[in-house]
Amino acid sequence: MPVLELFGTACCPHTRDMREWLEWRGCDFIEHDIDADRDAAVRLRQLTTQRLVPVLVEDGKVIEVGWRGSGCVVT
Repeated sequence: MPVLELFGTACCPHTRDMREWLEWRGCDFIEHDIDADRDAAVRLRQLTTQRLVPVLVEDGKVIEVGWRGSGCVVT
């Protein structure tokens, strides 16, 4: 079974929407709040040069950046 990871922030509504969509679909995933977890923020920068959340990662590979064409810019 693939490992899904959701990188986002608590204040980003698009992260919330993607989380709710994943939950609605019954997907198991690990969520990382890059504002609260510096290691997750560093890992996200290693995975993508994008400065947009949410980011969905499957088995260590970025499969989606943003949510339905929208996202929150992070520093």
